[in-house]
Amino acid sequence: MPINLVSDTVTRPTPAMLEHMLRAPVGDDVFGEDPSVNALQEQAAALFGHEAALFCPSGTMTNQIAIKTHTRPLDELICDEYSHVYQYETGGYSFNSGVAVNLIRGQHGKITADQVAAAIKPLYDWLPKSRLVVLENTCNKGGGSYYTLPEIEPIRQLCRERGLALHLDGARLFNALVETGERTEAVGAQFDSISICLSKGLGAPVGSLLIGPRDFIAEARRFRKVMGGGMRQAGILAAAGSYALQHHIDRLRVDNDRARTVGKLLAELPYVATVRPVRSNIVIFDLVAPHTATSFIERLAERGVLASPFGPQTVRLVFHLDISEAMQQKVMEILENMELETA
Repeated sequence: MPINLVSDTVTRPTPAMLEHMLRAPVGDDVFGEDPSVNALQEQAAALFGHEAALFCPSGTMTNQIAIKTHTRPLDELICDEYSHVYQYETGGYSFNSGVAVNLIRGQHGKITADQVAAAIKPLYDWLPKSRLVVLENTCNKGGGSYYTLPEIEPIRQLCRERGLALHLDGARLFNALVETGERTEAVGAQFDSISICLSKGLGAPVGSLLIGPRDFIAEARRFRKVMGGGMRQAGILAAAGSYALQHHIDRLRVDNDRARTVGKLLAELPYVATVRPVRSNIVIFDLVAPHTATSFIERLAERGVLASPFGPQTVRLVFHLDISEAMQQKVMEILENMELETA
């Protein structure tokens, strides 16, 4: 079996998680009668100090529902140009919500309060109304970069003063929190809504959660339904999420450490031009010309390692709970040996 570093979305449920899923009591979640879904939603809301949460099939759906609930047509959202909601959600902000996007060029996917302040539009008839700021933590395209609370707090204060909502795309948030040691409740207090993914590093097979105030989540449920996200006996999937939140958070440090170790090795190899700072479980690096990401990834695949292209000469590796220490060592041996072939 190949060593799959394409994404942390490729993780499979552990035997203990599968056993927990098999024991899950279920009901019809569209009617709010699935006890396992209800328990997961209550667990997630309490974790971040909010009133309610909503279980959805994907992080794209939770982000899109958040945008839809926070905005009205002719509004705009403000985010970094690397943001997932802009890069990888098929322009859903426009399709689902009829809003514009105002892009900021931050640093490795992170923006500052001063940049947000400069981006807020004046109230003219010919301009969309700035309504929502979206932060991504960790930032996928930024190489797993993350915000700390001191970086978030000025943005929160600005949004409060200017009447903007603040949403966190926290798909890999726990990869950041195991590094910073910050409390989930402290993070939750900074945002009007939060999306967390269960099917990446946490290892659940399916699902994300949208977290926020009770009235906000009540409206979000309506948008989940119209987007086709109402599920029936979803408790089997929700149980996997509950297990992940209870058992798989602390071990994310292992993934982060392995990524950093491989990032250090890559920085020393002659066929690598640059390695973006490795802050969590994602390694993004650029190849020296004339080597291309396509050819490099093909050669990796021939040696049993799968990776993803992130540009003409850019490659991404993502570490996760299905990658053992032995697999990491094998990857490093392959990368070192490829130095001779591609130098």
